[in-house]
Amino acid sequence: RDRVPHAPITRYYAEESRRRGFVSGLFDTAAGDYEWINRVMSLGSGQRYRRDALERAGVGAGHTVLDVCMGSGQTSRAAVDLVGPTGRVVGLDASRRMLEEARRYVDIPMTHGRIEALPFPDGIADFVTMGYALRHADDLRLVFREYRRVLKPGGSVLLIEFAKPRSKIGYLAARVYLGSVVPALARIRGRETARMMRYFWETIESCVPPATILAALEAEGFVDAVNGGPLDLFAEYTARKPA
Repeated sequence: RDRVPHAPITRYYAEESRRRGFVSGLFDTAAGDYEWINRVMSLGSGQRYRRDALERAGVGAGHTVLDVCMGSGQTSRAAVDLVGPTGRVVGLDASRRMLEEARRYVDIPMTHGRIEALPFPDGIADFVTMGYALRHADDLRLVFREYRRVLKPGGSVLLIEFAKPRSKIGYLAARVYLGSVVPALARIRGRETARMMRYFWETIESCVPPATILAALEAEGFVDAVNGGPLDLFAEYTARKPA
């Protein structure tokens, strides 16, 4: 149970083996609306938050960053600014439609592939980054094993993710906003986009706690694993591959 980010959400798919197909279909169908809904959902602050999280993790000039589950490329854009002309950012996503969208916003090498089997050689990156997609992984341990493999010795992983708020007030506010308001706004763009945002909230609500994610990182050989998120709703998991 601790290897998957959440139990099957049966009103969308009946069993765990069908989750990947369901999620892929969601992203492919709603890819054209993804940039818009992310800006609306974050009230325009998402890009700045990603840049701040990258800086907190230590991303800087000259680094090589592998941005997985890149979506429309918001984290990649922030990373490009930070690594500068002497650095390199490479993007990856399992949705070809999402990669098409990302090419509209950022000019970096992009690869189609899955995080459970990264199509990259060992030890290529100073950082592996992942924004708001850990909930969609098939197997946390397998994913973290792949991240460790492609990192250079001493390299770091940064996982930006939502976390279910611990306080009652925080939880209720998140439930109203992410579970009702955002899907209602997404309906402007179409039924499938609204469905994707409803599903997103349900994955947040049912996701394993931060302690489980940190334990999975440590089980795969990472050290200094911490959740340094500045707010109750946002987690920033960082961990380092031993030098």
